[in-house]
Amino acid sequence: MLLSTMNSHLFYQTRLRRPLLDRAEGIYLWDVNGKRYLDGSSGAMVSNIGHSNPRVLEAMRQQMARSTFGYRLHFENEPAERLAARLAELAPEGHNKVFFVSGGSEAVESCIKLARQWAVATGQEKRWRVISREPSYHGSTYGALAVTGYAPLNDPFRPMVREMPKIPAPRCYLNRDNFSDAERGLRYAQMLREKILEVGPETVLAFIMEPVGGASTGALVAPDTYYPRIREICDEFGILLIYDEVMTGAGRTGKYLAAEHWNVNPDIIAMAKGLGAGYVPLGAMLAHDRIVEPVLDSGGFQHGYTYAGNPLACAAGLAVVDEIFAQNMMANTVAIGDLLKRELEKLKDIYPVIGDVRGKGLLLAFELVSDRETMRPLPKELNAYLKLVEIAYERGLIIYARRTRGGLEGDHFLVCPPMITTSAQVAEIVEILKDSLDALTGELKLT
Repeated sequence: MLLSTMNSHLFYQTRLRRPLLDRAEGIYLWDVNGKRYLDGSSGAMVSNIGHSNPRVLEAMRQQMARSTFGYRLHFENEPAERLAARLAELAPEGHNKVFFVSGGSEAVESCIKLARQWAVATGQEKRWRVISREPSYHGSTYGALAVTGYAPLNDPFRPMVREMPKIPAPRCYLNRDNFSDAERGLRYAQMLREKILEVGPETVLAFIMEPVGGASTGALVAPDTYYPRIREICDEFGILLIYDEVMTGAGRTGKYLAAEHWNVNPDIIAMAKGLGAGYVPLGAMLAHDRIVEPVLDSGGFQHGYTYAGNPLACAAGLAVVDEIFAQNMMANTVAIGDLLKRELEKLKDIYPVIGDVRGKGLLLAFELVSDRETMRPLPKELNAYLKLVEIAYERGLIIYARRTRGGLEGDHFLVCPPMITTSAQVAEIVEILKDSLDALTGELKLT
């Protein structure tokens, strides 16, 4: 039955109702009426390895037969120890400490609080500002919201949050100048240095960024010159570099961590989403030894969550990591991601309303515009970002949309199917997308 025929006591962001989910397998989900949906966004870029993986489910069953909870102050547990060791192996050099959480907002909040406690433990109490980018999204808790730059999410809570300094995100595709991409990357990185000097270097604690943009910027990839220069600037002023890999981590971009694409070693890393891959709520903070040890030496990390290091969650997370490597999913992500990006570029050739296609691996997006030459966004009153999602959903394809220009206008669509997607399934995605774009452009009279 459709949920719209039932009374619900749940509420989330809106009154939007959806069909009742029956089951999921691979990259597909079915509602109770038997309609099939292709998960073209991996939920919210979560289901990296696909749904109902039998080996992950078996690992969860085995752990459930032993224990589902053991509070970390009372017991250590084997799945948490093994998963932490595996993540330390996969992380950049020196990231030997792992702090488990239940999701992305908690992971980012943990990173910010660890950074501050490190500063206090090392005699740098004046450091408290965390610079971030605008637009950006780092989570919905107050600390994470303070470093988020997305007006609809920030505005209601501005009186309650101590907002942090922002610099422009490196949206080079909007620039109309004579600079090369390499030069643009350096110019955007220089904005960090200028902001540090503006607010006072002695007060700046950290800079947080997504290596590849997520919901706020739609799979934004900066020029290659941007990443090492940001690291250099942070080192120049003794500032911590925090990578928010909540969406990019766990293989989504073709490397286990997106930092690997540019050989950057951040000081602290946030992970979630694909770490648990939708099987359990699971996130993690990975931190360099030199950050954690002074905090522990000074009395301990004053922070924690009830479900940190939950044995069932960590057993599932470990099985997810094993599947990524056993099935060579990151190689498939690169190959299928390249194919899907080429197909999206072909759609751009067909539809002038598509102004940009971008991303890395299977973290891809396209953006709709009124004018490709100026990149002027569509009139926000058209609500194209909502309409295309609904049109595609009716046709059995799930995609993910947000507004690129600070959350107020600009329509981008994330197309991020699971890492097990095949070339035949890419063709299915593109066919439904084309049909959906035909319907949208016809309805809104877009050329």
